[in-house]
Amino acid sequence: MKSLQSSHRLVDQKRNAYWCNKIKTQSDPRQLWRAIDAVLCREQQPPNSSLSATDFADFFESKVRDIRAATDGAPSPSFVDADVQQPFQVFHTLTSSDVVKLVHAAPLKQCDLDPLPTWLLKASIDLFAPYVTHLFNVSLETGCVPDAFKVAYITPLLKKSGLDTAATENYRPVSNLSVLSKTLERAVSHQLESYLQSVDLLPPHQSAYRKGHSTETALAKVCADLITSMDAGNHALLALLDLSSAFDTVDHTILLERLSRSFAIRDVALEWLRSYLSGRYYTVRHGGSESSKRSTPFGVPQGSVLGPLLFILYTADLGVVADRRGVCSHFYADDSQLYISARPSDTVDATQRLTACLDDIALWMASNRLKLNPTKTDFMRCATHRRHHQLSRSPLSFAGATVAPSLTVRNLGVVLDSEMSFAPHISQLVSRCFFQLRRIKTCVKALPVEAAKTAVNSFVVTRIDYCNCLLAGAPRHQLDRLQAVLNTAGRLLSGLGKFDHIRHVLRDRLHWLPVPQRIQFKLCLLTYKAVHGLAPQYLTEFCRPVSSMSARSGLRSATRGDLMLNTTITNFGRRAFTVAAPAAWNRLPQHIRDSPSVDTFKSALKTFLFHD
Repeated sequence: MKSLQSSHRLVDQKRNAYWCNKIKTQSDPRQLWRAIDAVLCREQQPPNSSLSATDFADFFESKVRDIRAATDGAPSPSFVDADVQQPFQVFHTLTSSDVVKLVHAAPLKQCDLDPLPTWLLKASIDLFAPYVTHLFNVSLETGCVPDAFKVAYITPLLKKSGLDTAATENYRPVSNLSVLSKTLERAVSHQLESYLQSVDLLPPHQSAYRKGHSTETALAKVCADLITSMDAGNHALLALLDLSSAFDTVDHTILLERLSRSFAIRDVALEWLRSYLSGRYYTVRHGGSESSKRSTPFGVPQGSVLGPLLFILYTADLGVVADRRGVCSHFYADDSQLYISARPSDTVDATQRLTACLDDIALWMASNRLKLNPTKTDFMRCATHRRHHQLSRSPLSFAGATVAPSLTVRNLGVVLDSEMSFAPHISQLVSRCFFQLRRIKTCVKALPVEAAKTAVNSFVVTRIDYCNCLLAGAPRHQLDRLQAVLNTAGRLLSGLGKFDHIRHVLRDRLHWLPVPQRIQFKLCLLTYKAVHGLAPQYLTEFCRPVSSMSARSGLRSATRGDLMLNTTITNFGRRAFTVAAPAAWNRLPQHIRDSPSVDTFKSALKTFLFHD
């Protein structure tokens, strides 16, 4: 018996030593994560050997071809001409220092198209910069993209874990492009974004691929609007649209026409974009096999730098379509959120307006060779708990499909319920976090201390913090459930028992704020960015200084720099970002509000909340 126990101890020691050495010796963050995933048994599923690269290439081609066929015969697209005094005609030439900065800012990713590893390119870019700069400038001046930059390797990635790996429809194509091609795209993207911002042509309610915009800011806006209307006694209707292969079916002719007319991009700049879109081809790699070369006459490359920007410009008119019907809208890439509110007696009319808006959008999509998938559209009717019994159960019918209302929908990673209580979201969050903690617990002894902290922060703490500004004003018993997750994570990292006191460990050793303070931290951080012009305009509009109101400019609150607080009818309304964020900001001391930078503000805010 003793011999067996000694053998088990020896095996444990050897296993722990192996994993500790493997993780400690990883200097590349990507390799470090792979090592941690191996310890946590999170390795990606091996490719399905029954599917070849040719199978995927044929499927991706046929899917685009079928969508194009489904939109044949649709009316021609319409365009809105931009009122711009000076169109964007040429790209500015780059300097060697510009190229050096772009290369150093690039992530440590690479593909087989790269002639040398990215780390080596970064290390030697000072030597190569003059040659790369000349290549880029010739391309920008002539409006011609090198053919070598139009080649891509497509990697099929499973859309969601747990799906059938033998079904090609469960995969999405992601382009692997050379580092230099994406560096050139990044230079072009920066210039285009700067121009579009200067002439105010970027869609105001599109939050994808834009600095300062995120899924959290988008959800803060949408949920604030819904909660505010529900607090006023209204019913709200929310529709989440689904598109089929949106990036892959973009029509190049329509895109270039829209860039020219709606965004005033012309001459050499437009020719460069035409060259960027044309003549592209790819091969699919999967399971050790490679398909033949396939051309891409449609779509923008997923995995590219410029493709996402072109897509949001291509679909910028969707917000205008919704506005015509009096429906509010918000977009994140191809995720579309439409919502409308009305008094309980007017919900039939509101439903009809939303239905008409959805039909208009379906027609707009078809005209622009995109396909709306009504069978995968989510629809939810919302009201406060007191008025929930008044909600209609009638379905929504549009584009030849009928969608029944749901009690919960998943929107940008957050579970929304029809009462906007976020209780289902918290339940799912707690369940997933404890699942991750159980996995980490099985191998925490094999992880170095810093690696264990990294794993817990990545798989647990970041989940707790994701979009936690939406939980402002949540009941204490719900936040206590999230606090229990943090307490368990702290005990796991500190080697404490289930009933050991943990508060001082979270504060002094791990420097973790309690859950209510983490919510206040996020609210204040978003408000600081809104006040200083670092947040989307739609959040800045929620943070109006008292001093901006002439009737209140003489008040002490105006002198202190306080923000306006919207009045609410019930306590439920205080959960909206429009109320919770200004209230959190107004409680801060003046010296914290006056912090000169985001980092300084975050440091001072965290110290304040620890002692609050």
